[in-house]
Amino acid sequence: MGVVAGVSGVFVGYLALRQARATVEDCRRMLVRQSSEGAGDLRAIRDVAVCRYDALSEMTGRLSFSVAMINGLGDGIVLTSINGRSETRTYVRPVVGGKGREPLSPEEEEAVRAARLGLGPMILSRAPETL
Repeated sequence: MGVVAGVSGVFVGYLALRQARATVEDCRRMLVRQSSEGAGDLRAIRDVAVCRYDALSEMTGRLSFSVAMINGLGDGIVLTSINGRSETRTYVRPVVGGKGREPLSPEEEEAVRAARLGLGPMILSRAPETL
């Protein structure tokens, strides 16, 4: 029993270490990007990314999308459009300090992350279908 608990603990620790390394690398990229572009007006929208995906199983072709528009301080909005056969739903959510004030969908999180890292303007979602 102790061996199983020990192996489980090592595995959980390894996963936490991988996540921590990825977060540190993201922070490093953001700092390098900010310092190389100069200060400028930090309140101006400068980071944009569009994440396209299939939100509904009935619709293919990545017609749904999330657009993150973020300033140098990490503040801005995420605009999401979920497109179906008979209707379209559009949402906007605020982003403060690179995080959503409200819970963001995986695709919205991905759009914000890509915008902050300068990976935009167009990215394809790696996340599974949300609806």
